[in-house]
Amino acid sequence: MWWLIILYLLAVVLANFSVLYFGPISTPFNAFFLIALDLTTRDGLHERWHGKHLWLKMFMLIAAGGLISWFFNREVAQIAIASSVSFFVAGLADAIVYQILFKRSRFVKLNGSNVVSAATDSFLFPTLAFGGFIWWATLGQLVAKIVGGYLWSLILSKFLWNKKDITDSIHYGIR
Repeated sequence: MWWLIILYLLAVVLANFSVLYFGPISTPFNAFFLIALDLTTRDGLHERWHGKHLWLKMFMLIAAGGLISWFFNREVAQIAIASSVSFFVAGLADAIVYQILFKRSRFVKLNGSNVVSAATDSFLFPTLAFGGFIWWATLGQLVAKIVGGYLWSLILSKFLWNKKDITDSIHYGIR
């Protein structure tokens, strides 16, 4: 489980610095590679932490990503705050949908909740980080997070769950 936490935090910090150095143009690329990874690892942690101070652990994880970014470079503060706020709100949306889909396969839960959290994060992050709505950044991030989340769910499922769960999820979609 520690590797999921480290992977999550590394992706957040790299995404924050990428936005700091390259601006809004980097957000669709970050969304595909880094944020989609975060959405998927968050669901893996959600499942492992379920009922064991889940909300406190998720809040601390999200806050840690922002604080680590800020620790390395104070100039990233606005981006780190935007990232943390949008991740927290998207995490709430994600958790609600994940619970609604609780009786579905893990594959369906991961991707169904990722679509909702991707939409939430894609609207909030660029609006907060850049001081206004940027339609192309929002749309680019949304598509990239959904596609990237799907691909990361396939990759990480090999490490997070047993092979039978993955096979059933892909072939049947519902359990």
